[in-house]
Amino acid sequence: MKQLVVTADDFGLSIPVNEAIEQAYRDGILTATSLLVNAPCADDAVQRARRNPGLRVGLHVAVTRCRAALPESDAITDAAGNLPDNLVGAGVRYFFLPRARRQLAAEIRAQFEAFRATGLALDHVNGHNHMHLHPTVFSLILGIGADYGLAAVRLPREPLRPFLAAGREKLPARALQRLFLGPWVWLLSQRLRRAGVRSNDWLFGLFDTGAMDSTRVLALLPHLPPGLSEMMFHPARSGSGSRPLADAAACRAELATLLDERVRARLVALGITTRAFDGTSAGNGAAPFAHVTTSAD
Repeated sequence: MKQLVVTADDFGLSIPVNEAIEQAYRDGILTATSLLVNAPCADDAVQRARRNPGLRVGLHVAVTRCRAALPESDAITDAAGNLPDNLVGAGVRYFFLPRARRQLAAEIRAQFEAFRATGLALDHVNGHNHMHLHPTVFSLILGIGADYGLAAVRLPREPLRPFLAAGREKLPARALQRLFLGPWVWLLSQRLRRAGVRSNDWLFGLFDTGAMDSTRVLALLPHLPPGLSEMMFHPARSGSGSRPLADAAACRAELATLLDERVRARLVALGITTRAFDGTSAGNGAAPFAHVTTSAD
């Protein structure tokens, strides 16, 4: 059985992003989105989610490149209350500095609290800039999330075989990424399993962030491995707020992919079920989620 969660990250980042996510759910194949509770347009995103109850919403935990939820976190923010832009520097700080770890724990809890205050059901959790891969951040999300109904976490495991079949684009770089990330991601998957937290089996869009256009998605769909895959997008209608201007065209192209009738028709023809992490599918109330572990490599 092939199942697909179609997600959009950065809900709340800007009005163009929020508009795109709502449109991609209403008129396209989007099934879930990840909310940045600290972002400038988070309130607008929450309102859109409330008027589209079938759109499943998760928490996009931000420990970098966003404003902090807590005002007094000087060990992890700058004087203006912004979390670090430098991912490597932030990772070192969070791992080695006890004071930074304490403030990081408080920040992550504050973000879970902010999500709870929206009244939305928590579909899943993942990290802004994939920082939930960081061992300290991951442990804090897993521990704190247990108090807030954490049920599913994105596992950033991208298979190689579909890209072999779909054109071998950037294959050496993908193989290196898999080589370095693979053992760590496997360890994370075991921790999730022991904690009773669900995850996707495979992720598409990790290496191709900003490049998930219709051509790429149509080429990949016939080669989706069995189990639960997630395809991750970053759509925007007319730009993307705080993202660099150079990304605007890519964000619009990803929105076009989510709205492309050829993509929808291909999913139907291939018998691929689209759904959210909580087990429901767009519009038809699918059967409960069942995690399947498979091998695609």
